[in-house]
Parts: sequence; structure tokens; C-alpha cells
Amino acid sequence: MSELLQSDVLVVGLGPAGASAAEAAARAGARVIGLDRKEQAGVPVQCAEFLPAMLSDDAANCSLRQAIAAMQTSVENAAPDLTADFRGRMIDRARFDAELVARAFAAGADCRFGASLANLSADGVATLSDGTRVEARVIVGADGPRSRVGAAIGAINRELVETRQITVALRAPHDATDIFLSAEIVGGYGWLFPKGDVANLGLGVAPEFRARLKPLLDGLRARLIAEGRIGEAILGHTGGAIPVGGMNAAQGTLGDCAVLLAGDAAGLVNPVTGAGIPAAVISGRLAGAAVAQILSGKAHSYSEDLEDLFSASLARALARRRELLAKFECGKPDERDLRRGWIAYPEYWAA
Repeated sequence: MSELLQSDVLVVGLGPAGASAAEAAARAGARVIGLDRKEQAGVPVQCAEFLPAMLSDDAANCSLRQAIAAMQTSVENAAPDLTADFRGRMIDRARFDAELVARAFAAGADCRFGASLANLSADGVATLSDGTRVEARVIVGADGPRSRVGAAIGAINRELVETRQITVALRAPHDATDIFLSAEIVGGYGWLFPKGDVANLGLGVAPEFRARLKPLLDGLRARLIAEGRIGEAILGHTGGAIPVGGMNAAQGTLGDCAVLLAGDAAGLVNPVTGAGIPAAVISGRLAGAAVAQILSGKAHSYSEDLEDLFSASLARALARRRELLAKFECGKPDERDLRRGWIAYPEYWAA
């Protein structure tokens, strides 16, 4: 007979959203079990590791790799346009995640790694990969863009971008994030994000163009080598999916069990930039607060809070993304279209 655990809250996924939810719920007095399929928090890293200045958090300070002062955007092969005072931080994402998990653990959450969700029944009973069953009054789904918790309540991220990223050596110090826009990069963009003496060089495309990922990234790498900006060695590889379809329904029920979604599972990723760490942390904290309300029998405003915070910016980004994708149906977008589809240009913010 498999072990049956009972808890107030089950948090599925212990990335920034899940760890933040676990901490907030535990600090409110809830019994929290958190699980993640990874063996170690944040490893492997599947992230470009840029954190906008808007998120102030001790975990970000502990994991700082370097400060970012500006953004440089290249449209096709033109000289880059500088967006001054575009401040942020490059972080060590593995350490960032580990710090958030350590805070959840310190608050009293039972954080389990190497434990994945094998099944979630219609009445909210979770079966883990080792056969353990968990009954909880609330489930927080923070299990990424292809969330199994979200699928269980019919909230599925149906629009994704596939990414590929390598780590390369920088030839000279750099304090800007570099963005590369091209009609060849369908549904995404290229990036070079510096972190000290190395950088994350990556590219994302719509899933139907994933076969182009490697040759496009190889071409961008060759260009930057020829320009003398990066070394030839590839120091690491990563990649993954990013949800780009806007907000999902963030709550539902499975039997008597309340379900909340946070972070990528809730579609809280900017459909143009792919940025999602601040929204993950913020939504996780809000989910943890909502858990406390649910357990005490009080009403909560979780979905409304997410709408207030994120809906306007995500709606604009989604509209711009779809406008740009529509251009491919009748040929290719031109440089004006690419500028309208990127946050650095006034056209993006125009009506």
C-alpha cells in the first residue's frame, strides 16, 4: 500500500513561483509539501538569467553576476540602436532558485527534489513518481509552461516558443543586453546577455520553425566571432519552452481541492520578450497569500490581483506578437514591422 500524506498545500514545481508560494503559505502557518522533478534547485538552468530592475529581492542580490545598464537592439544587420538606462541584473539562476527554496524550507515547507507528479486525480489526489499519494486542501501549480496541474483544470499554454542557448566567452567587458531581430527568426529573437567574462547567447523561434534553431544560432555565433566580440569555444548548452500566449485561467477546482496556478503555468510570461522571473516571484507570493485565505475559509482575490498587475502589459505584448506573426502569412515582416514588435521602439508603445 502506497504512503498517503496529508497536507494543507501541495506546491508542484519549486522554481521562483513555487518556492515563493511555498514560503508565503508556510509563513502563514500552512503545512506545505513542495516537490520538483529536478534533483537540485535550479539545475539545469533553462533561462537567459536577465532580471529587470523592477524586482528587488535578497535572492537576486545573492545571485548577482553583473549589473546591466542598457539595451542594444540590432534590426537585421544594421548598427544597434541603444536604449539607455535599461537597467537590470544578470543573475546566477541556479543560486537564485536555491536561495528561494532555502527561504521556503526555513519557513517550514517540506521541499522535496527528485519527486515528480505522476498523476493528479479528478478529486485532487496527487500521486508522486515514487508512488506516494498526497491529499491537500489546496494545490499550487508552478510546474512550468507545460503544467500538468494546469492541464488538470483545463488551463493549457497553447502558444510556445522553443529556445536554444549556449554559453560563450566575452572578448571584452559589456554592460548591455544585446537583442537581434530578423525576419529569419520567426516568432522570436536572438540575444547576447553578458555575465562577467562569459555571456548567454541564445535564440527562440515558434515551434514549427524549431529546425532552424541550430543553424540560426550558429550563424549568429559566427557573426559575433567575426566581430571579435566572443570566443569560439562553446562552454555550455541549454534550452526549453517559453509560454507566449498570454494569461491562463489562474484558478480552478478538483473535487473539493482548490487549485491555483502561478508563474509560467499561469501564462505570466511576456509574449514578446519572454521575461517571466518577476511575474513568477510576485504571483507565487500572491498564491501563498491566497492559500492562507482559502484555508481560513475567507474569500480571496488571486485572479483579480493577477489581472490588475499583468493583464495590460501581457495583452499589448500578445497583440504585437500576433501582428508580427501575421506578416509572415503574406511574405516577411520588414524593418518597420520588426521595430513595432519590440519593446525598445516607440512604435511598440503606440496605439
